[in-house]
Amino acid sequence: MKNSLAGVSSASTPGYGVTWGGPPRAAGRALTVFAAAAVVAGMAGPAAAAAAPASSADSVSVIVRETPGSGNGPERAVVALGGTVEQQLGIIGGFEATLPADRLGVLRYAPGVLEVVENASVTLTSTEVDNQVGLNGSLQRVTHEMTGAASMWDAGFTGAGVDVALIDSGVVTVDGLATAGKVVHGPDMSFEGVACDSSGCKASPVATLDTYGHGTHLAGIIAGRDSAAPGTVNSASSGDFVGIAPDARVVSIKVADAEGRTDVSQAIAAIEWVIQNKNANGLNIRVLNMSFGTDGVQRYQLDPLAFAAEQAWHQGIVVVVAAGNTGYGSAKLNNPAYDPYVIAVGGSDGVGTATTDDDIVPSWSTSGDGTRNPDVVAPGQSVVSLRVPNSHLDAAYPGARTGERFFRGSGTSQSAAVVSGAAALLLEQRPELTPDQVKALLMGSARSLPNADARAQGSGLIDMVAASAAATPTAVQTWERSTGAGSLDKSRGTAIVKHNGKELRGETDFTGNKWDAAKFSKKFAKALDKAAAGKGPLKNVDLNGLSWNGLSWNGLSWNGLSWNGLSWNGLSWNGLSWNGLSWNGLSWNGLSWNGLSWNGLSWNGLSWNGLSWNGLSWNGLAWG
Repeated sequence: MKNSLAGVSSASTPGYGVTWGGPPRAAGRALTVFAAAAVVAGMAGPAAAAAAPASSADSVSVIVRETPGSGNGPERAVVALGGTVEQQLGIIGGFEATLPADRLGVLRYAPGVLEVVENASVTLTSTEVDNQVGLNGSLQRVTHEMTGAASMWDAGFTGAGVDVALIDSGVVTVDGLATAGKVVHGPDMSFEGVACDSSGCKASPVATLDTYGHGTHLAGIIAGRDSAAPGTVNSASSGDFVGIAPDARVVSIKVADAEGRTDVSQAIAAIEWVIQNKNANGLNIRVLNMSFGTDGVQRYQLDPLAFAAEQAWHQGIVVVVAAGNTGYGSAKLNNPAYDPYVIAVGGSDGVGTATTDDDIVPSWSTSGDGTRNPDVVAPGQSVVSLRVPNSHLDAAYPGARTGERFFRGSGTSQSAAVVSGAAALLLEQRPELTPDQVKALLMGSARSLPNADARAQGSGLIDMVAASAAATPTAVQTWERSTGAGSLDKSRGTAIVKHNGKELRGETDFTGNKWDAAKFSKKFAKALDKAAAGKGPLKNVDLNGLSWNGLSWNGLSWNGLSWNGLSWNGLSWNGLSWNGLSWNGLSWNGLSWNGLSWNGLSWNGLSWNGLSWNGLSWNGLAWG
């Protein structure tokens, strides 16, 4: 497939993957054999470590973080590699050392070594945010060193006035997202959004809240901003948690419950809601982030999910999709990232150095099939963002916590969030940009990574310094458009959700209604044509008769029972505390792992500190 984006050559395929914690690095970096042997000998016990031959490389200062219980093994590895241990840094569980620059790669693979970071001009203090600055995936490194997003802050562009829709597991307004107006909660379309009894149905106590822990992490990357941060952020700002587009607003549409379960039809409904409400009630949705996907293999020209994503694109919304975490065992990008109109994002790994010249595309990032590959890559290895205490991911993977407030996540989900924030920056700088132009700017200004596979990186690592300075391109994509008239069940692929003991299969949506794809796509296309002709805004497009304007999901009107009225403050995290609605109250037996299995929009692919999400399989719309 030759890309028809004017002036840009690329390929992409859909897929999303969420790797929380940090999968093994791709074995793509050369290791010095003698040094590796020396380190192993040094870790083996009483035997003395073999001395490494002298190195002609300059010595560098590094910060080494150790795994718990590693003893003095990492220190011995430094000495075996010809280095010197300088001082212990107990506050981050590590130490400072100097050693030859050509030995850094070996040290990273030594037993007991969690991370090795070059000791650049960073002052470690007792504040929690500053303590995580030295980590490979800290947002300060992502915004300053890896993507150059901070350069746009210096020019006065922070995403202000741009809304980024996030279809995910909900958002909790923890510190970093707690500023008034930072998060707008749209409808909750998840299985836990509505509580019904003999008296009727109403919003559940956890409606819109992130009981899973994924959506909040991504929201922090996209637009996080500590309430204590200065009124004007710039590249000199430090000591506060700041996302890629710190003054953008996040519009959260929840589709996944506490177990990460959702169906393709729920995602389609959420996309439809975003299109219909992009300018409603004071919203200005210009970007849509979707960090999930399926292994559905019908052509994108027929697929209902790809069709819905594509319609958002044609309505002026930049659709950013995670390329995938190879969780389905296929090189093909997941659905809907394989639709060539959207921006498919792969992951990059900074390998712990300040420069991006040695960055790689890790093995967990889906590379595409050679016809449709990722369009660009962005940092996705062990990215530090906001934690939701006692959410499912937080409880299941305590090793991914970084202090009290933060959590490490790896995968193309995180990479897509970085690009969504970058798109918001460009749209504040140039509000007139079309989605095609935003895509062309990001691809045309990206930096090729010399150590990364050409197919896996697409156009390369996004570069906001170059993108912001580039002339506005003339870009119009002319791919064959999707009709959406294919099979809903084929769109699911192997991702089948089980709800209330029954699998969602066949041409039936999550409401239990028969899916008529031809009728849906025809009605949708007619409404789009009407809107394009200036005959009124897009509205009243039903999903099988369930109108998202007249009666929003769960029968609660977006205006009548506003999601601000039913706000995070109204049903506050503290007021209806996580303990009050405890994991026993909404127990794992009541919403059991088996009863509501991980099938659906699955979060495929990624290992979480060595516990694979394939082992606890997330079949469905894989969360990137």
